[in-house]
Amino acid sequence: MINSLASADDAEVAVAAAHAGADVVRTMYGRRLTRFDKGAGDFATAADVEAEKTILGVIRAARPDDAVLGEEGGQQGAADAVRQWLVDPLCGTLNYAVGNMLVAVNVALRNGAAAVADPFSGEIFFTDGDTAWVRQDGVDAQLAPTPATQLVDVNLDPPFPSAPGVRAVDLLAHPEFGERFRPRVVSTTLALAWVAAGKRAAYVTDGGDLSGSVHFAAGIAVCRAAGCVVTGIDGSPIGQAGRGLVVAADAETHTLLMSMIRGRSR
Repeated sequence: MINSLASADDAEVAVAAAHAGADVVRTMYGRRLTRFDKGAGDFATAADVEAEKTILGVIRAARPDDAVLGEEGGQQGAADAVRQWLVDPLCGTLNYAVGNMLVAVNVALRNGAAAVADPFSGEIFFTDGDTAWVRQDGVDAQLAPTPATQLVDVNLDPPFPSAPGVRAVDLLAHPEFGERFRPRVVSTTLALAWVAAGKRAAYVTDGGDLSGSVHFAAGIAVCRAAGCVVTGIDGSPIGQAGRGLVVAADAETHTLLMSMIRGRSR
């Protein structure tokens, strides 16, 4: 399979890499794994490291001249390369380490194709940069965001660089939020792909510029291609000037959430 990827398009490379990483994550689940301390309470497991090695093996075989930025291995190749892959081999490491299956494998070509794999459902959410699909059991279906679930995932993990002016956590105390939505905290960017798939109405997190983040780039790409509304937590376009994320299934949901966020920050 890897040998045939040299002639595949970028979306298929992203899917193959995410699928390979997901296989590792699923296979190593439940084992007693070595932990690697990153400081400030953060850590990686042997599964994170092994999944990233496997993902990089796929990318190198298919696109040997491309640069890669991996969460565990850092920068490989020129940081200013025209083509750079962003790899988060196991998003939701703490979930995984305590036996929670809510995790994601994220692979994205900067400003291009991307894939988000759920190792335990077998779903792979992906985009070629223009359209977004979900693949399961070899069958592809185009993603169709909808706010119908009224579930909004609010990431409560630090840091909170927009505080005290804007705080995602304040949404939970907003009187209208409980009337219109139900909060969820899954602690993995798998929830971003769920917005694109109609499993979540929206996703909210604080943070810096997340457009080039190994954690968020794949999910952002899938959501954009699916037609979601994607901005910073202050409503600005994401990028160097933007902070955090508000990703909504439709414009009405996004407008309502932004009114709540701005109302709490005044």
